[in-house]
Amino acid sequence: MAKLSAFIVDNDENTREIIKNLIQEVENVEIADVFNTISDAYNEILKEKPNFVFVSTVNNSQDVFGLIEKITLVNNKIKFIVMASSYDTNSVIKAMRAGAREFLPKPLIKEDFIKTVNRLKEQFSGNDSNTNCKIITTFSNKGGIGKTSIATNLALEIANITKEKVAIVDMNFQLGDVATFLDIKPSFDISYVVKNIDGTDNNFLESTLDKYKDTSLYVLADPPYMEQAKDITPEQITKLFDELRKSFSYVIVDTSNVFDGKTITVLDNTDFIMLVTIVNLPAIRNCQRCLDVFERLGYSKDKSKIVINRYMENDEVTVEDVENTLNKKVYWKIPNNYFTIMSSINKGLPVEYINPSSNIAQSFRELATVLSDNIYKQKIAQKIERNPLINFKSLMG
Repeated sequence: MAKLSAFIVDNDENTREIIKNLIQEVENVEIADVFNTISDAYNEILKEKPNFVFVSTVNNSQDVFGLIEKITLVNNKIKFIVMASSYDTNSVIKAMRAGAREFLPKPLIKEDFIKTVNRLKEQFSGNDSNTNCKIITTFSNKGGIGKTSIATNLALEIANITKEKVAIVDMNFQLGDVATFLDIKPSFDISYVVKNIDGTDNNFLESTLDKYKDTSLYVLADPPYMEQAKDITPEQITKLFDELRKSFSYVIVDTSNVFDGKTITVLDNTDFIMLVTIVNLPAIRNCQRCLDVFERLGYSKDKSKIVINRYMENDEVTVEDVENTLNKKVYWKIPNNYFTIMSSINKGLPVEYINPSSNIAQSFRELATVLSDNIYKQKIAQKIERNPLINFKSLMG
């Protein structure tokens, strides 16, 4: 692997020297240039296209984020790592929306720094050793539109159709409902798993997930207490995905509706994002914002698919209106069936067990069939091509 280049943008000489020393402990990465401000570095970044840019923010964070956004719109392959002495959730979101991929607090901690760079470095390697598992995430930045219901029903249907091992993972770390929707009392939760996953045998993961009834679906629930969620790190999330890929053919992930470092890590590790919306103007506007963020994060357009929930044929806003507004085709429409879905939620059972002949149960079965069929075809294509640079880009061919 050829050496990757990095720029340092920081007016503090001590920080610059620390980064130079730390980067020496990362293989195949070298510092190519150093600048005091991002405005000084702007033209050189566009010209030289470094793989990494370490950039500090102070009082002029908005100016920094503005220039990061401009650069990212031109070249979204450049990985910006933002450093700050202090930042709140709002500033993290602003930096992420601008195009930053990681956030490191000052003073820099050696272990965190090296892990961060190594994780981003892997994205340049083109390696895809775990092609036998595909991770599908339901996401929306708006609550209450049914993404958890979609995740649980889809996970069960894929398990039923493929007969392969499927995991559903609740990564809505503070307000997760997967266990409630499936009416299970989990023996373990995600906070326990990520703390104990290192140094264990291959059976550990499967033994800590709850098998759902007599199916091939396994459930990993969210932490029972919000305090436990705070201790889960992006590095642990990535490690968990690595282990899940070894044990399961499909992983369905339910997330929070907040863009933060953990959610971004989930999305980074996802092969396919089901961006869930409903047909009203506020929801569609939020959907557009999500698509904008995905673009700034460097995701391919095929990585995310629009899924309309609670769809009705006679909606005032049509599917064509949605597609024209988002400049993107709608991937799937899940029909509105209030009584079936509410009975499903209240009884803690997927719709397949409530009314298998209903239109919504049929829709979930068809969606699971399309997903599993196209994922299978993609696996075969990868084996035939034998090209390590092929990525999982499209489910529909």
